[in-house]
Amino acid sequence: MYRILVVDDEAKIRSLIGKYAAFEGHETSEAKDGMEAVSLLRSGGVFDIVIMDIMMPNLDGFSAVREIRKFSDVPIIMPSARGEEYDRINGFQLGIDDYIVKPFSPKELMLRVDAVLMRYRKGSGDGKQADEKEVLRFCEGGLVIDIPARIVYTDGKRVEMTPREYDLIFYMARNRNIALSREKLITEVWGYDYYGDDRTLDTHIKLLRRSLGKYSKYIVTLRGVGYRFEPEK
Repeated sequence: MYRILVVDDEAKIRSLIGKYAAFEGHETSEAKDGMEAVSLLRSGGVFDIVIMDIMMPNLDGFSAVREIRKFSDVPIIMPSARGEEYDRINGFQLGIDDYIVKPFSPKELMLRVDAVLMRYRKGSGDGKQADEKEVLRFCEGGLVIDIPARIVYTDGKRVEMTPREYDLIFYMARNRNIALSREKLITEVWGYDYYGDDRTLDTHIKLLRRSLGKYSKYIVTLRGVGYRFEPEK
């Protein structure tokens, strides 16, 4: 059973998600705007995942996520009627875990909840990084990827990335100079249970390139195939 916080200013949406979640055996709480959601979490409310709308009064979803990430790493899925790339990029930069565009199927939403929490719990498991002992250096140390510490440096400066950006760069760096299909990247980084689409991968690649700055050239697009991490010797 999951404890789900549903945040949406539309009572019908909250009710629909709540009913379907209950049908799946989960427990839900509701918040009608971002302000109420932040207050619930800050006051000690414990939830396995938050489903957070974007367009809400008092405090919108983006602002609420920004506040929540100051004190909590609770997984967040963001459903919204706005499907522009800017919204996806902004959400992922703030630290959301998945994104779904309205109107959506409650069944799909619950599958995404399952997928996010499965990844989250796997990532929190003991020994996950046991085999990741590499500290990779490229371009005479200009780019340093410290996998055990989950830290990336460019020209001696630490780069702040989203959790999924770290997962992507670590996987690609460990498989450098190998053509990685889109399907392979999604399977290995998001998991076999991922229910999203290719746009999510593209958005994270764009974010990763932005984070890497001049080293973004190491991520090569293979038209019709996927990507390759091709660093200089």
